[in-house]
Amino acid sequence: MTVTDLAMPALPVRDALAHLPVAVIGAGPVGLAAAAELSKRGVPTVVFEAGEHSATAVRQWGHTRLFSPWRYLVAPAAERMLAATGWTLSNPDRAPYGTELVDEYLAPLAELLAADIRYRSRVTGVTRRGMDRTRTAGRSSTPLVVRVETDGVVVDHEARAVIDASGTWSTANGLASNGLDPLGLDPVRDRVVGALPDVLGTERERFAGRHTVVVGAGHSAANTILRLVDLAKDEPGTTVTWVIRSAAPARLWGAGADELEGRGALGGALRERVRAGRVALVDGFEIDALRSADDESGAVTIVGRRAGQGFELTADAVVNATGFRPDLGILREVRLSLDEIVEAPRALAPLIDPNEHSCGSVAPHGVDELSHPEPGLFIAGMKSYGRAPTFLLLTGYEQVRSLADELAGDRVAARLVQLDLPETGVCSTDVAGGCCA
Repeated sequence: MTVTDLAMPALPVRDALAHLPVAVIGAGPVGLAAAAELSKRGVPTVVFEAGEHSATAVRQWGHTRLFSPWRYLVAPAAERMLAATGWTLSNPDRAPYGTELVDEYLAPLAELLAADIRYRSRVTGVTRRGMDRTRTAGRSSTPLVVRVETDGVVVDHEARAVIDASGTWSTANGLASNGLDPLGLDPVRDRVVGALPDVLGTERERFAGRHTVVVGAGHSAANTILRLVDLAKDEPGTTVTWVIRSAAPARLWGAGADELEGRGALGGALRERVRAGRVALVDGFEIDALRSADDESGAVTIVGRRAGQGFELTADAVVNATGFRPDLGILREVRLSLDEIVEAPRALAPLIDPNEHSCGSVAPHGVDELSHPEPGLFIAGMKSYGRAPTFLLLTGYEQVRSLADELAGDRVAARLVQLDLPETGVCSTDVAGGCCA
């Protein structure tokens, strides 16, 4: 299996490569939407998914309710494909849980696309056949190569183009304020939990009757804190401390209009719990290191600075809700043009800067903003936003619609990007699906 490189991102596919499929990395919401769009246009496609099922990341936070209602969560091409089987969107104004998104939409879509999806297939690198990133001659007419490990067997697959929609869920930001993992993490790693743990479900025992520190100023932090407060009602001794690096959580409290009702209410609910003393807020805390507590409790001590002075905080568990970043390691041998700060495609970065844009104010964008110096190589979905948290699934769906038109040879349609997004205030969410969740 393989994919074709375009002669240039804006030119038709060379005949010699036209038989090769487009390789899509990731069978999450945007990867599946890309496959649906390409299938609609008759473009051969292969989807490589590292997990055993589609939407592996969504399944991990499936206990969390999304902010966006159904009407913002279903890709148009996917809806048409599903509708042909009798599938309908029963309640477009209701916001589903992650498990519902999978069970009612993504899993049925993956079944329709099953012939194109390769599960347990982790992409470990993307390059050109016989070329590293330094070689230029003949580059645009040489197939891309996707190296894939499946059940311990490594195989190179040629491709005419690659759409990396692998997301960012597996690469969380570091807890330390300098962007790295804090010093001393390894000995206490078992006491550090990733974003959106299932506090009231499968991971209840870890938190019940214990003190948890939640680090992060986004909506996944807020979700976890509110669930810990709920847990405390039934489990005596359950306490929660909220640590943020900024001087105040003004952005999360809610600034401006928010057409996503659930998202707008989240900040207010958290503010109420803090004011009632049910959540201890520690602001302006710059984390440097972790260590085991000095006693025999098995707790972990967070070491850092606050107001220029040394500061320490001890807890039974630490939740890292500091956001996510793209894993660019698999793209080391292809030529990328990325913004130095946000790590998004250079032409896209100014459109998604979280200091300037909310989720709803991001301009429509497609193939031109997603192109790189490497012909036929595109990053789409949450990963295309780099470290910016202003992502909505509808944005990703329009991205891959544009890319599919480009790869099918319709340059005009590829550049007719249109998007009507809900205004969501200032976005600082850090869940895998960005503002959508």
